[in-house]
Amino acid sequence: MSESYDIIVVGAGIAGASAAARLAADARVLLLEREEQPGYHSTGRSAAMYIVNYGPPDVRALSIAGREFFLGPPEGFADTPLVSPRGVLMLAHPGQEAILDKELAASVGMEAISPETARELVPLLRPEAVAAAGYESDAQDIDVAALHQGFLRLFRARGGQMQLRAPLDSAKRKSGVWEVTTPAGTFEAPILINAAGAWADLTAEAAGVRPLGIQPKRRTALIIDGAPGEPGSARWPLMADCGETWYCRPEATRKLLVSPADATPTEPCDARPEELDVALAVDRFQQAVDLPVQRIEHSWAGLRSFSPDGSLVIGFDAEAEGFFWMAGQGGYGIQTSPGASALAAALVRKESLPSYLTAAGVDPQALSPARFRR
Repeated sequence: MSESYDIIVVGAGIAGASAAARLAADARVLLLEREEQPGYHSTGRSAAMYIVNYGPPDVRALSIAGREFFLGPPEGFADTPLVSPRGVLMLAHPGQEAILDKELAASVGMEAISPETARELVPLLRPEAVAAAGYESDAQDIDVAALHQGFLRLFRARGGQMQLRAPLDSAKRKSGVWEVTTPAGTFEAPILINAAGAWADLTAEAAGVRPLGIQPKRRTALIIDGAPGEPGSARWPLMADCGETWYCRPEATRKLLVSPADATPTEPCDARPEELDVALAVDRFQQAVDLPVQRIEHSWAGLRSFSPDGSLVIGFDAEAEGFFWMAGQGGYGIQTSPGASALAAALVRKESLPSYLTAAGVDPQALSPARFRR
């Protein structure tokens, strides 16, 4: 016998958790998670920030739409603030000035600053490494765990049910209902939401739906000791070069997170860091910052999954009745989650978009999977 629901969501990372929480307000929702804990892969390994000037236009619109949620979440959503001030320092190494000029022209709230001002923000920057710079003062650190757990808490409070260790084996459409088979049992619902992250295409294939070409890509990060004698290093902004070859941000009190900003195509898996990527991160960081890396405290890798055009995919599949895509979050899933989940809920309910989404410029057609079916 199958357990019946109104909606089944596959994947309990930030995309699935946020959409399920929204929809559970007026529907019976089941959240299926393949691992022993929600957010094990991408969400649980993310060091996300809220940066308006990050990603393609559709992503930026969703980020802007979610700003008020981050600053003032629903009462009881989280025990701590979701965001805290950080700032982003965008660096142009010699030869990258034109890239920075283009980024500044397309940005909202990012200002050009001199290399000297950049070194005031981060005194250990090597002068020869900085040809020009831009600064976005309004960028915020995101407490990823608080955000993710807040959506799960809201989901449970609204009566949502979650099943762990329940990867989707198969799904079939019968008499207007999706029948979903997992090791934990069989479940059915008229609407099936694919929020499976790196496994999104495999989930579609298991349901007999044509995949979209969602590509997982590995991203590496490591923790190193901060700058001794630099008590202000905990307040440094996130630093990144505009060519996207490395970035660094403070972590905890006297630690730094460093990444080579890698995006290596891979199969869906439990990602692990490669020694070469760790070495590249250290080398690129030390070329820009006068801080010898004496010890790597910890390194890890996660998967960021991209659609063919790099933007998110949110909407019903025109070829499969009741099959809804919530995929391709790339590196933007955390900061877009309030806006993206609100959009998904409106589309699933076939309602008009909330005014704050339209005011931010969110275009459902630009995010629809239909753009890959033409």
